[in-house]
Amino acid sequence: MKTPLIMKFGGTSVEDEAAFARVATIIETNKDRAPVIVVSAMSKLTDALIESFHLASDGAVEEATLKLEPHFARHAAVANALLPSEEAQMIARRLEDAKADLKQILQRAARREALLPALQDEVASYGERLSSMLLTAVLRARGLPAINIDARQCIITDETFGCATPLMSETEASTRNHLLPLIERGEIPVLGGFIASSTAGRTTTLGRGGSDYSAAIIGAALRASEVQIWTDVDGVMTADPRLVPKARTIPRLSYAEAAELAYFGAKVLHPKTIEPAVARFIPVRVCNSRRPTEEGTLICAESSTSVSRIKAIAHKTGITVIQVTSARMLGAYGFLRALFEVFDRYRTVVDVVTTSEVSVSLTLDDTRALDSIVRELERLGTVQVEPRRAIICVVGEGLRTTPGIAARVFSAMRDINISLISQGASSINLTFVIDQERVAEAVARLHRAIFETEDEKQAAQQG
Repeated sequence: MKTPLIMKFGGTSVEDEAAFARVATIIETNKDRAPVIVVSAMSKLTDALIESFHLASDGAVEEATLKLEPHFARHAAVANALLPSEEAQMIARRLEDAKADLKQILQRAARREALLPALQDEVASYGERLSSMLLTAVLRARGLPAINIDARQCIITDETFGCATPLMSETEASTRNHLLPLIERGEIPVLGGFIASSTAGRTTTLGRGGSDYSAAIIGAALRASEVQIWTDVDGVMTADPRLVPKARTIPRLSYAEAAELAYFGAKVLHPKTIEPAVARFIPVRVCNSRRPTEEGTLICAESSTSVSRIKAIAHKTGITVIQVTSARMLGAYGFLRALFEVFDRYRTVVDVVTTSEVSVSLTLDDTRALDSIVRELERLGTVQVEPRRAIICVVGEGLRTTPGIAARVFSAMRDINISLISQGASSINLTFVIDQERVAEAVARLHRAIFETEDEKQAAQQG
């Protein structure tokens, strides 16, 4: 049996005709590795689809429909540039069919004819359905045996519309049944990421950024040799290059390091991406579709060593700190359970927690239920809310067991107020919270102290 290679291409990798041509060349280069392709919607289309849905649900169906016209034109432009005229005409007909179908769904949303979250997932699914159809045609025009497969036939989920949870046993069976025969015949399946269906056959989505997750799920089901995430950067970087121009690509990360970086703000990976890969020990590689000869970042079971033990600095803005102080905590049991039951009731995720004898501090970035949460927490003690904070997370294997790491980090932060520190829950990260206004300065300082100073020392030794 052939061992497939999963190749996932993000929205910026299929943003226009030049991007589609690059992707086709990359796939053609890997045609002998039994590729299975997962593709996102064209960049900005999913946002436009969701915005159109909200307009329609408010009654503005015509405005909602017109908003999508430029995006259909982008698909037509790719078809006209890269396909023979007959194939381009076929794509044009299918685009017209999609327009008509979408208008009907938007009209149903305006009339409230069905559960709105379910209709929103149906609308949002069209981005990936159209890009996978178009990429299949582009590959076939190059003589590659591509076949478009509806991902909803493969990934089966519950009915939590907007952020559905895959049912792994059903998904694995369905994915293998649909894709393995095609792979064995030498065909190249092309699927849209992000989209799935419930056991009842209703369209669902895996949440924003879920195309990476789709690729990992399919890779795990097929026991892939590797899952490749093709994007517009050279891999996972030592810091956000928008804040740190000297940020560099990390050649290799462990699964645990990558998970921490994804969760605490690294935009290259969706936080759930590596879960299925970890379960099957499948390597994940992050590559740049604009520079396909670069090695990118390999994510696997074991990390490579680093002189400083630190691999990267991640950050997340828009954080709110909540501090609950109560003398009832002293020597009591059940207090923390009561506190976290509040967040559970409002389905709000807590990122970082620290405790003392009489207080608990925690962070969250979802503040939709903040007022209700605070009202309930006030029954437990005095509540203080600190908005506009940022989390900075320093990640690397063995941080907790390496002397001097914290000293280097906090020396760089010596005149920046730190309101919360967490180390110990994980041996691979040191996390702290600062004012959001100083996050760019803090990340740049840390990168210089940890990476750029190290480079300068090595250069001096070699010189």
